[in-house]
Amino acid sequence: MAQLIVDRYDDRELHDVRVYMGRPDRTRDARGHSANVRQSVAWSRSGVQVRPRMLRYPADWPQSPPHEKGVDVALATDLVSLALRGTCDIVVMASNDSDLLPAIEEVQIRTDVRIEVAAWQGLGRRRRQRLSVPGSNVWCHWLRRADYERVRDDTDYRVG
Repeated sequence: MAQLIVDRYDDRELHDVRVYMGRPDRTRDARGHSANVRQSVAWSRSGVQVRPRMLRYPADWPQSPPHEKGVDVALATDLVSLALRGTCDIVVMASNDSDLLPAIEEVQIRTDVRIEVAAWQGLGRRRRQRLSVPGSNVWCHWLRRADYERVRDDTDYRVG
């Protein structure tokens, strides 16, 4: 997806792709954990830096599903760190998690790094949603169904 966005512009070069995701606990979900690791390894081989965080399991698991914890904090911390070190000019975030707003605002206040977002436009019946910063014009790369078809990963990582 990152290369798809970069290819839309003549003056951009892709330097880094990072994915932040939850990882099942191997003692509670060995199959899910193995699939997640296989996916991470495959994505890493293609140049993606995978940043996994262990899923948190509620007391009534498996009746209630596990939840991602710390994924947005890891992304926010990385965003601020990269921007303050001056290692990037533009960051494109594919997220609509409003918990990231304080990190984005901090980067906008303290650096010249441009923050942009990517969001899916009109897939299924879902409304168009994007991360926006009140009082700031954050550019959005709207991705269409054709873009989704180009970048989707149909690999069944459960098969090892």
